Amino acid sequence: MKARLFKTVLPALLLIAAPLAGAAEPPKLDPANTAWMITASVLVLFMTLPGLALFYAGLVRAKNVLSVLMQCFAITCTVTLAWVVVGYSIAFGDGGSANAWFGGFGKVLLAGVDVKAVKGTIPETVFAMFQLTFAIITPALVIGAYAERVRFGGMLLFSLLWLLLVYCPIAHWVWGDGWLQKMGVMDFAGGLVVHLNAGMAALVCALVLGKRKGFPDTAMPPHNLAMAVTGACMLWVGWFGFNAGSALAADGSAGMAMLVTHIGAATASLAWLLCEKLRYGKPSVLGIVTGMVAGLGTITPASGFVGPLGAIAIGGAAGVICFFATSYLKRRLGVDDSLDVFPVHGVGGILGTTLTGVFAAAALGGVGYPDKVTMGDQVLVQITGVLAVAAWSGIVTWLLLKLTDALAGLRVTGDEETEGLDTVLHNEKGYNL
Repeated sequence: MKARLFKTVLPALLLIAAPLAGAAEPPKLDPANTAWMITASVLVLFMTLPGLALFYAGLVRAKNVLSVLMQCFAITCTVTLAWVVVGYSIAFGDGGSANAWFGGFGKVLLAGVDVKAVKGTIPETVFAMFQLTFAIITPALVIGAYAERVRFGGMLLFSLLWLLLVYCPIAHWVWGDGWLQKMGVMDFAGGLVVHLNAGMAALVCALVLGKRKGFPDTAMPPHNLAMAVTGACMLWVGWFGFNAGSALAADGSAGMAMLVTHIGAATASLAWLLCEKLRYGKPSVLGIVTGMVAGLGTITPASGFVGPLGAIAIGGAAGVICFFATSYLKRRLGVDDSLDVFPVHGVGGILGTTLTGVFAAAALGGVGYPDKVTMGDQVLVQITGVLAVAAWSGIVTWLLLKLTDALAGLRVTGDEETEGLDTVLHNEKGYNL
């Protein structure tokens, strides 16, 4: 009797227990990861305000210092609202059948992003805020290409459209489960999404808006190198949140990302100084901070995939190649990319993304490749990502510039440029001495 009862009840219990055992556990918040990601979000916002704002403001002439500060501040505010309304949804939503290209509108106005929503092991509110800081700094980087000659209203309209039609789709392709992510592209913290994207947009902006009045015959030195160096130092510190934060956890990957980021920046700075010493006889303060930014931008896509050896190689390459790219673009091609956004960020993004495919190899101290993927396979995927992002960013940026110019106007007049944007556009002066 007992045996018969056992045989009858046991299968029933197993049937009941099976679905329970197979059910996935709900995602759980990790307090350490959450605390780190809140800190990383603050660090990345610190990169734009005040880091990039001071860096760019120090590099322009005194009559345009406030205009650059204003542009960084206004972009921060505008991008924030656009991100809440629709930007986050496009970048990190679920686009259904079109998800390879577009995140859809399911998270418009941050629908579903409440205090209980979890993304991995952190609150989705924190994830959305962290990604917002990336969305802020990318169009802000483009400012450097058209500094000292763009209308404020036109700049703001262009930045808004560019965020929604260029940045957000590319972020979805690479980080939002889009087609490049499915292909296996390695971009840990934004070599494609941020640096190449902004660099290509900057190159197109410089070509469409044309040269500043007097370029290249009139000297246009930075008006306050001390301010620029201060901003650059803030960028270096904030970049740890940018790269190490992209691990989305307080773990070994974040620690290695932080280490190689620092190594890459230091190596690129010294490489740039060496190039200056050999070519011009003296190393410059402007050179060491520009080399640092080049190193940081170039190591960014690789930061979660390479080791210290890869960081030294990538940083060294960044310092040398970005140095010659800067000189070639302005001196040989005569392109007035005012603050060298394309040769630093664009070239750095291309270089870093491509070299990630090389130095991710386990034999070179990296994390290794997925199963059955060779170095050649991964480099080909990386180059595919570079070409796709460069093409989309370049073409759509050109279209948006033409549209913005027709709607709001982009270029100030020659007389306004001579007077300075601080007075013309904002009726203020950076210095009243």
